[in-house]
Amino acid sequence: MQPIIFALVSYFTWGSGILVEAIVARKLNSFSLALWALILSVIVSSFYAPFVINDLKSLTFGLLIFIIAIGLVGLFFGTIVYYEALKKGNRALVGTIASSFPAVSVLISVIFLNERISANQTLAIVIIFIGIILASLELKELRNKNLLKDKSVGMALITMFSRGMWIALLKIPVAQIGWFWPNYITFLLFPLIFFYIKLKKIPIERPTINGAFIPLVASTALVRIAEYSYNFGISKGLVTVVAPIAGANPTLFVILAFLFLKDPITKQQIVGIITTLIGIVLLSIFST
Repeated sequence: MQPIIFALVSYFTWGSGILVEAIVARKLNSFSLALWALILSVIVSSFYAPFVINDLKSLTFGLLIFIIAIGLVGLFFGTIVYYEALKKGNRALVGTIASSFPAVSVLISVIFLNERISANQTLAIVIIFIGIILASLELKELRNKNLLKDKSVGMALITMFSRGMWIALLKIPVAQIGWFWPNYITFLLFPLIFFYIKLKKIPIERPTINGAFIPLVASTALVRIAEYSYNFGISKGLVTVVAPIAGANPTLFVILAFLFLKDPITKQQIVGIITTLIGIVLLSIFST
């Protein structure tokens, strides 16, 4: 039951964190948001690092390279490609494809991590993914055949696979050095985002402009709590159970965006949200 609890914590904090990120995105450009969020993550997480320093006894050079490699592919490369896709393509379609990364995590976990799920769990996971699609994507958009020829679709697929790979393979370092260090080590690579921004000549905006600082801190805190909760969840249970629940957070975002940002919500999205929640409940029941 413990993995389910932390998966739900991740679901709620990720969904609400993305909402606050959407508010910050209206005040800062997306790459400045990513850079300052990572710097804040390093600063805040550093206060906890001394309390788990003993966990590093199990850190080998090979494991360190592995953490850096999957972090570069999943977090940094995935984030950059995702932002570029959002700028170039249909946001609903790009967001939905990218948000389907738990499907990749499940497949990787079954094939490479030898995790096993029952038929009932598989059914619940499928229901969750159907719900995410209904809640996040306007199906009428798919009638526009040009969408599927859009390069942003390919970029969204890259994001889906890179993020899915990252959160699945995190299971390996988490099992050896605990839930904290894999993400913290990855955050320390934030200068790479800085160099990319400089290379692309993207302006770096101050985190205090347009009243962005407080929501930036809030969104960063929520997203980091979500990631650490996810890591703790997979340290106690299966990725195939934790990832679909935590990854269903777009449905919560839709609800919160409707309540606080006054974004319209359609009947299809309501059906998708209800479907996802049913899938989460079923997966929780089938996993206990």
